Amino acid sequence: METQRKRGSFTGSLGFVLAAAGSAVGLGNIWRFPYLAAKDGGGVFLVCYLVLALTFGFTLLTTEIAIGRKTRQSPLTAYGKLHPRWKWIGPVASLVPMLILPYYSAIGGWVLKYLAVYLTGGASAAAGDSYFTGFISGQWSPILWFLIFLFTTAFVVYKGVDKGIEKFSKLLMPLLFLLILGIAGFSLTLHHTDASGISRNGLQGLRIYLIPDFSGMTLGQFGQILMDAMGQLFYSISVAMGIMITYGSYVKEETNLVKSVNQIEIFDTVVAFLAGMMIIPAVYTFMGVEGMATGPSLMFKSLPKVFDAMGPIGIGVGVVFFLTVAFAALTSSVSIMEAIVSCAIDKFHYTRKKATILVTLIATGMGLLVCLGYNVLYFEVKLPNGTVGQVLDLLDYASNYFLMPIVAIATCVLIGWVVKPQTISAEVARDGVKFGRKHLYVGMVKYVAPVMLFFLFLQSIGVLDWLSRLFS
Repeated sequence: METQRKRGSFTGSLGFVLAAAGSAVGLGNIWRFPYLAAKDGGGVFLVCYLVLALTFGFTLLTTEIAIGRKTRQSPLTAYGKLHPRWKWIGPVASLVPMLILPYYSAIGGWVLKYLAVYLTGGASAAAGDSYFTGFISGQWSPILWFLIFLFTTAFVVYKGVDKGIEKFSKLLMPLLFLLILGIAGFSLTLHHTDASGISRNGLQGLRIYLIPDFSGMTLGQFGQILMDAMGQLFYSISVAMGIMITYGSYVKEETNLVKSVNQIEIFDTVVAFLAGMMIIPAVYTFMGVEGMATGPSLMFKSLPKVFDAMGPIGIGVGVVFFLTVAFAALTSSVSIMEAIVSCAIDKFHYTRKKATILVTLIATGMGLLVCLGYNVLYFEVKLPNGTVGQVLDLLDYASNYFLMPIVAIATCVLIGWVVKPQTISAEVARDGVKFGRKHLYVGMVKYVAPVMLFFLFLQSIGVLDWLSRLFS
């Protein structure tokens, strides 16, 4: 009990669910989900995502949360508790959030910058073609906003599990949901006639978002949509980066894990869906189908143009939107930092204060490199997945596209074939809790999930694209 008091714990299941959902609901839900949905045939992507959330996502979430509660350890030491020969997964899993935190905080700083711009009357300037590039290539402004975001994150983590993370999540997550719901509803009321006389409205954009479009779709294209949906879900639910193991280790023994996992799944999926409903109808109304094909630049380039086209009301919408994104980014960054801090507490027996300060200092140094990567340290390198990137993209690729699939595959093999699924199902079914999807879980963790993750890994390192070109 002394160890548990030192590590901290959630006071109840609500705090745990909101914190875990806050981790899952991050920047990926706000901009990447709508972009992929628009790119991949609207409703086709949505159906694939929903099916995968109920199977693939459920399996990975259940596994990591149960590992955390069973071992009462952070990812660095939890795997060794399950099986000494598989403890190597711990350091790899712990490296992932260490790589993510610096660049995630840099992007979070970009969000805060745009929020400040809209609050101080610079909305029209933000809609300019070169505004975003000019900002991130500046030397001092990106660093300032990065530090504000990182230190805000550190303050919440410094306060602890119950007084920091749980209270923070209980306040921000309901506000985040209401803000997204409000903007989504407003987005449906929009209408616009462009210079060529073509009129579009939000409801038309909603139909494009919701109705599956199979016209001319080949089996290969459907396979790509399925991989996109699985990749989005994989990164969205915060697995394979130590977060859910960490949060699971703070869960009380009497917490119903089946119910909690279901609630996290529902919250994450609903918010992702509403994010698409918030963005796609608005972008379609003012920019047409072409506007939805802008990819990752959607949030910082396309949406400011949309807000500008709305007239005076667009400033208020922009404020609410970037406030919403800031909340989502902060809840996720808090969970990322907490995963690292918990490792330092468990492995090296640091106090929370010392661990938080140390992690913040390391993240500051790495984050400065990310910020300078767009100016004095600028370079371009071609990555194995075919993209060209800078410092931020290198960290993103190493963590999200390389290490995370390895951690997830190894976890499935460990649970499915080494310590056996009964290890997890027994933890989930503790105190007589009914594990209704037990048979689905066993089949997924042993067979389906590792195969799907293997193909995702092959796609991430460019092998699938190479094979496609070879046999085309």
